[in-house]
Amino acid sequence: MQNYFYLSRRFISMKKIIPALLIPLLAVSCDKGKIADRFLPEPDQPVQENIHKNIRKNKNTVRERFPAPEGYGWINSQPGSFGYFIEHFTLKPYGSPILKYDGTQIATQHLHEAVFDIDTGTKDLQQCADAVIRLRAEYLFKTGKSDKIRFHFTSGDLLSWNSYKNGIRAFVNGNSVRFRKTEAYDDSYGNFRNYLDLVFNYAGTISLNRETEPVTKTQDLKTGDFLITPGSPGHVVFIAGVSSNRKGERLFLLGEGFTPAQSIHLLSNPSAPEISPWYHLRTDDPGTKTARYVFKPSNFRKF
Repeated sequence: MQNYFYLSRRFISMKKIIPALLIPLLAVSCDKGKIADRFLPEPDQPVQENIHKNIRKNKNTVRERFPAPEGYGWINSQPGSFGYFIEHFTLKPYGSPILKYDGTQIATQHLHEAVFDIDTGTKDLQQCADAVIRLRAEYLFKTGKSDKIRFHFTSGDLLSWNSYKNGIRAFVNGNSVRFRKTEAYDDSYGNFRNYLDLVFNYAGTISLNRETEPVTKTQDLKTGDFLITPGSPGHVVFIAGVSSNRKGERLFLLGEGFTPAQSIHLLSNPSAPEISPWYHLRTDDPGTKTARYVFKPSNFRKF
């Protein structure tokens, strides 16, 4: 009998229980285990209070809650764009904790300034690359562009939402993937979430890096672009807002998911509390330090 693994709507999470023959196919998004030098130690005490701290705590979107620092103004994304979707994404009330997939709080609660109002799921799947994939897929789903929802597995195999909703399922045999229609048509949001969980399980930083385009000029960076270290493990943060001054200098808001799977959140900037939560970013920097990770080199990408 052939050793097939059927990836159905009721698949079992394999980020924790991984058969040896499947390891080359899977990608753990942001596991700390192998390149701990890039993951910053979590401080025992909260970072210094932000000097800027010009945060409208009663507002409930990224654009409204985080005004640009003095001398800067928001660069607004085009309505209908992915950037606009992120800038106007609903946030949970100010001070909301980051929760893990099991509903418990992570230990460190002072390196973020906002939590995105979107579920994490109940499995340890939606980690760092998955957070970017989730936001992109939700944008396309909710703006009537579902034909463009397609993501590669780390193996290079492509699975689109159109295929999945039409009943196509993946069968894994060793390092190969075959697709076959086994289910009825289902375009419900619940089935869409099943599709995303499957993508989260078999995609990661390596596949996300491969299926996107580089951004090489700082002036070209926009909301929705992201900074990524592809690998197993690797990490990703995404740009959640951009501001500029009269000189053309820019500042950026950064969001992320993390491991274990947890709330998508907007980072504070403990290295520059005078502008936190905004960051200076340059595409030509050899390394970029965020609240919880150092990217070496600085690898910016876009959809």
